[in-house]
Amino acid sequence: MKTFKILFITLAIVMLSACSEDVMDSINRDRNNALVMGAQSELPDVILKSSFETTGTDIAWYATVYIEHSAGTWAQSADADKRVGQTAPSLFNNSWNNLYDVLMILNDIIQKTDPTKGTDANPYVRGIAQILTAYNLAVLTDMWGQVPWSKALQGASNLQPTYDKQSSIYPVIIQYLNDGIATMNSVTTFSTSGDYIYGGTAATAKAKWIKAAYSLIARYSMRLTNVDNTSSAKALAAIPNGFASAADNFLFAKYEATATGENPWYQFLADRTHLSVSKTLYDLMVARQDTLRMAAYFNKVGGVYKPAPNGTATQSQGGVYSQSAITSTGRLAATPLMTYHELKFIEAEAKFRTSNATWQAALQAAVEANFVFHGLTVAQGTAYFNTQVVPRLTPGNELKEILMQKYIGFYEHEAIEAYNDYRRVPSFLTLNNPNNSTSSGGFVWRFPYAQSEVQSNSVNIPSINVFTSKTWWAGGTE
Repeated sequence: MKTFKILFITLAIVMLSACSEDVMDSINRDRNNALVMGAQSELPDVILKSSFETTGTDIAWYATVYIEHSAGTWAQSADADKRVGQTAPSLFNNSWNNLYDVLMILNDIIQKTDPTKGTDANPYVRGIAQILTAYNLAVLTDMWGQVPWSKALQGASNLQPTYDKQSSIYPVIIQYLNDGIATMNSVTTFSTSGDYIYGGTAATAKAKWIKAAYSLIARYSMRLTNVDNTSSAKALAAIPNGFASAADNFLFAKYEATATGENPWYQFLADRTHLSVSKTLYDLMVARQDTLRMAAYFNKVGGVYKPAPNGTATQSQGGVYSQSAITSTGRLAATPLMTYHELKFIEAEAKFRTSNATWQAALQAAVEANFVFHGLTVAQGTAYFNTQVVPRLTPGNELKEILMQKYIGFYEHEAIEAYNDYRRVPSFLTLNNPNNSTSSGGFVWRFPYAQSEVQSNSVNIPSINVFTSKTWWAGGTE
C-alpha cells in the first residue's frame, strides 16, 4: 500500500509538472508576434518593405551616385564616388537579404491564397502579391544579374540554391504581372485593409493595381531593347492599359513625421548628409535653361547653386555644396515605385523605336507630367519643351534627348530607373566622374554579391567583376 502511494504521488508530480509547463508556454507566448498570419495581415509589411527597403534606401542611394544624379560627399557615399570598397560583399548585404525576406513573405501569401491548394481565399491580396513579386524580383536581378530564384525561398531545405540566368528570370517577371492582372480581374468582393498604396476606395483600388501591372510590363519590356527586337512593340501593347494620369501613380505615401516613420531619403539626409548635388546633372540643366526644375531640385549655398564635382569633391556634411531641395523638404514625400511620367517617357522611346510619328507628343506629355510631379505647371512644362527640347530633337539625336529628359526628370527618388536606363543605353549620357576610367575602378555595372551568399553559398556564386561585367540585358554574357 505504501509503495502504491509513493507511485501515485510521483505520477501526480510528473503530470502537474507537465501541465504547468504547457500552461507556462501558453502564458509566455508573445501575442503580438503571431506564428500564423492571414494574407490580409501580411499585406502592410510587404508593401512597406517594397517601398522603403527595396526602393527607398541603399540601392537608390548608391544608384544616384553611380549615375551622377548626386555626388557622394561623405563617408560611404564618398567612397562610392571614388570607387573605394565597391566590390566588398558587405556593401549590399542588407539589401540582398531584405529582398529575399520580402520575396519569401510574398511567396507565403501566394501559396496560402492559391485557389486550389491554399487555405486563405483572398484573390485581391494574392493579385497584389503577384505584382509585388514581379517588382522586387526585377530589382533583384537588375542590380545583380544572375540570382537564386527557381530553387530559392525553400528555407532550410535548400540553403545553397543555384543561380538562375537573368534571361530566364525576365519571363518569370512578366508572367507574375500577367498572373496578377488575371487574379485582379477575378476579384469581386474584397477588403483594401492594409493596402497602403491604392487602398481606401474599393471601387478604384482594383483598377489601379491592374494599371500598375500593365505599366510595369511596359517598363520591363523596354528593359530588353538590347536582347529582344520586339520589346518596343510589347511595351506599346501594354501602355493603353497602364496609367491614364498621375492620379494612377504607383506610390507609397504613408510616411509620418516621426524619426522612424519619415521618408528614408529625408532620414538619410538628416542623419548622415552623405549626398550633394552632382555637377553632371547641374550642367545638363544649365545647358537647357531648366531653371524652374533647378529651383525645385536644388538648395543654394550662400545664395547660389554649388554642385559637387563627381568623384573629386571635398568631403563635407553640408555647407560646402548644394543639396537636394526635394529631400530636405520631403519628410513626408511619397516613394515612387513607378510614375505616370515614366510611362510616357517609355511610350515616347517605344514609339520612336518603332517609327510611330506620335512619339514627340508622348515626350511632351512626359515632360509636362514631370513638371507637375515636381510642383510646377503643365504650361511651364510646355514652354520648356518648346524652347529647350524641340530644338534638340534633330535627326540622329532624338533617342538621346528622350532619354536625357527622362534622366533629368528622374532626379532624385527615381534614381534606380535612371541607373538602369544608362546601363541599357550608355550612349545617351556622358558621365564625368574620373573614377569611371581608372585601372583599379570604373563605372559600376552591377552590384557585388552579398556577404551572406559568400559565406553560405559560395559554390554557386557566378564569377563577375562589377566594373566590367554587364548584366544580360545590358549587353553582358551569362
